[in-house]
Amino acid sequence: MIRKVFLAVLALGLITFSCSDDDNPKKTSRLTLNLDGLEALGPDFVYEGWIIVDGAPVSTGTFSSVSFPQTFNIDKNQLKKATTFVLSIEPSVDPDPSPAATKVLAGDFSGDEANVNSNGIVGDFSASSGKYILATPTDTDDMNEESGVWFLDNSSGSPVAGLDLPVLSAGWRYEGWVVFDGTPITTGTFTAVDSADDNAATSMFKGDAGNGPAYPGEDYLQNAPAGLTFPTDLKGKTVVISVEPDPDNSTAPFTLKPLAHMVPNDAMNHTAIMMGDGPVKSLTGIVSR
Repeated sequence: MIRKVFLAVLALGLITFSCSDDDNPKKTSRLTLNLDGLEALGPDFVYEGWIIVDGAPVSTGTFSSVSFPQTFNIDKNQLKKATTFVLSIEPSVDPDPSPAATKVLAGDFSGDEANVNSNGIVGDFSASSGKYILATPTDTDDMNEESGVWFLDNSSGSPVAGLDLPVLSAGWRYEGWVVFDGTPITTGTFTAVDSADDNAATSMFKGDAGNGPAYPGEDYLQNAPAGLTFPTDLKGKTVVISVEPDPDNSTAPFTLKPLAHMVPNDAMNHTAIMMGDGPVKSLTGIVSR
């Protein structure tokens, strides 16, 4: 008799536990991220995932490691109802519960998977192109013209914008670079290809004869970083256009680099040179629920 009563109580307990688990509104499911091409951010920023549920963003958690796959436990009902996944860049100490403007990847769920990419949320760089010239217009010395790079096209006789790039989404800026023996040195950040860049008036590298033409670019004439000597010769160096988070707390180029070109050893000064495709024109990934 005692054995029968014990078994009955045990069975009742199992039934009760099962019902309680089914009715638990906080029951979770797994969300798995398999993302390609991301690079580690500076120490003050993290990546944060979001699912869009009934038109509103719901955080799936933050991460700084760029090794994948990564899995997060998400409210089961919310994850089931999610229509879209978005990845943003956020301050590591973030008082704002909403997503930042700097969104990296996005894609709609189709069944239990979302193919995410950067094309629609950052910009589509598939048709991007660029030209630049070697010149040093910010000094009065015509003996070091190969020490400056300017993203303009003067092949018609009058300068015009040398870069053909899409307008970026909020939270992003372009940045030019020259890579000196593995060390990238900025030419400045910009959003408009037909205006001077953001550091035109404050650059420590330019000469003392003015800010230069009204296009992005830089003269490497003075105040060289440790290990480098300015003026220099940019022939054989690599010129890069990257897409940077804004704000950006990393001194290194971000992973998106739509244009790049090694300056030919026989390049002529003051002559437009065509850029090629950069190493990373888009970021992609698969998000599974």
